[in-house]
Amino acid sequence: MNWTRSLNLEHVSPPRLPRPEISRRWSSRPGAGDAATLATVRRWFFARKPDAGFVLTDFPATLLQALVFDEWLDARDETLHGVLAGAGADAAVVGHYHTLGLLRETGGLAA
Repeated sequence: MNWTRSLNLEHVSPPRLPRPEISRRWSSRPGAGDAATLATVRRWFFARKPDAGFVLTDFPATLLQALVFDEWLDARDETLHGVLAGAGADAAVVGHYHTLGLLRETGGLAA
């Protein structure tokens, strides 16, 4: 991660993004966590400057989030250059990005 900090990239983590209050009624529904996270990250994603570099931490955390994120990238005619998966990453997300050929080994990035 220190390597990415040396670049001029926006570092975004969904838990750190401002989000509107969510009522208990919605948060108890299945998938409500995904919906709230997707809504928060969507606002950031479509408000950012075109072609601005970014590093996302803790997103996408689920296969649903990964698939929706892919749709957003298509909508803006953008592509990812690589995906790093940390320890404990969801196997379905890792498999998705591995299949797309975007999963990168982290060994060369450690400093």
